[in-house]
Amino acid sequence: MSKAFTREDDGDDEDEALSPSLKLPPGSKNYITPAGHARLVEEQDFLIRTERPKIVEVVAWAASNGDRSENGDYLYGKKRLREIDRRIRFLNKRLDNAQVVDPTVQGDNDQVFFGATVTLSWDGGDEQIYSIVGIDEADASRGRISWISPLARALIKSREGDSIRFQTPAGVRDIDILEVRYLSLE
Repeated sequence: MSKAFTREDDGDDEDEALSPSLKLPPGSKNYITPAGHARLVEEQDFLIRTERPKIVEVVAWAASNGDRSENGDYLYGKKRLREIDRRIRFLNKRLDNAQVVDPTVQGDNDQVFFGATVTLSWDGGDEQIYSIVGIDEADASRGRISWISPLARALIKSREGDSIRFQTPAGVRDIDILEVRYLSLE
């Protein structure tokens, strides 16, 4: 069959290309902290107002040079424009579906919910601190875990002083919840 009659995937469906850790559960809101929301809005604004106009200018200049088939500036610029437009669409979807949750309004709550910063003890030994944040803010190296991660789901609704059992790839581990705080995350 001729290629002219087949539809090629242009990669516009961002949700299919996302890793499972960045996909929202179907029908759920995109819970996000105020700082995370501000970062997404800032990135979107930068792409729309700064990055995209620069690339459009380069592509226009490269197109005016004539033969586009072997023009590296033109080809790279068009590719970069597609990447920027894809990211802008992704950010629009995320921000449209965002529900900003300020952890500081929780007060002195000792129960774990979105936005909590939790101090844990693993098997009565190692202590670690995790903050439960939105999926776009998760960064394990900084102790920020997504609210849809297995650990966060195990911690949700538990209280300070509780002990829970958590299934890890290495086996079942006991977790003691030592402290629950609600801080402003920057």
